[in-house]
Amino acid sequence: MPESIWTLLDRSVDEAAPRLLGCRLIRVLDDEELELRITEIEAYDQNDPASHSFRGPSARNAVMFGPSGHLYVYLSYGVHYCCNVAAGPKGFGSGILIRAGEPLKGIKTMEKLRGLSGPNLSNGPGKVCQALAIDMRLSGHNLREGPLRLVEGFLKEGEEIMTSSRIGISKAKELQRRYFIKKPV
Repeated sequence: MPESIWTLLDRSVDEAAPRLLGCRLIRVLDDEELELRITEIEAYDQNDPASHSFRGPSARNAVMFGPSGHLYVYLSYGVHYCCNVAAGPKGFGSGILIRAGEPLKGIKTMEKLRGLSGPNLSNGPGKVCQALAIDMRLSGHNLREGPLRLVEGFLKEGEEIMTSSRIGISKAKELQRRYFIKKPV
């Protein structure tokens, strides 16, 4: 049986990141459960010039320095919220950006929050946050507790993990730290 996601989150971000694929984010919003299966992530740590933790701890990025399993939320380009799951040993700044997910439950509410439906509902980091109503109020939130929980998950039969360079960054673009689920053909 694979190691628990909570145990893995204490390890290096490169060990933990691929294991987040298939896990679920469950958000309780107005007594309704919204559920999203994580299908794409990117790994970042303090040794990585593309990471928010590269220059050391600050008020903005403190969550990335531990403890693991907490949510780091930031505003990207002043427009979209994005979220990372803090990972790695406490004191070492790292996080796993949730880039995309598959809506499983509460889809009508997600569509209302996003103002659209279809394949673009949660296929980007800002879209994930909008679909689950994640904003700065959840930064630092412990994902073991409601109203937003990270729940163990696994790959489905025939799925495999693929890697590539990360998207939308200007530094360390060559690093293969983007992980995503390739669906069976």
